[in-house]
Amino acid sequence: MSTLSRDPTFLPLTVSAATMAINNAAPQHRAGATMVRQRAAEVDRAAAECWAGLLAGCDTMTAKALPGRLRALTEATSRYAGAGWWFSDGCKHRERVDAARTRIEDAIDERDGAEFAEAFIGYDLAVATAVAKVHARSETPAR
Repeated sequence: MSTLSRDPTFLPLTVSAATMAINNAAPQHRAGATMVRQRAAEVDRAAAECWAGLLAGCDTMTAKALPGRLRALTEATSRYAGAGWWFSDGCKHRERVDAARTRIEDAIDERDGAEFAEAFIGYDLAVATAVAKVHARSETPAR
């Protein structure tokens, strides 16, 4: 569908962090990291289509579906992190993820392609940082 030689990517850090977690995590943590990576790939594809539509000034079905996909990725990240961490020590990460997701949704509503791209940078960083923190925590022996 795209005429670009290389489609844009919106979640390179998240995909990389999830892949690292899959490749290096204990078996009980791999399923959660795999779900994060799958959801990130879905969001990435939808974001590329949505962004193209925003730049072209078109409404797309993808723009309407993207907020739900973002919430699904956030939920997958939450499950990977575990409720205990996500709502206690990880609350700052959760707040950053939620704030960045809201910023993306606002950019979609305002049809602002530049803001959309900038907001995705923040979302990618927030989700990837949370995934990396969880992975590091799961690899650290208990004291």
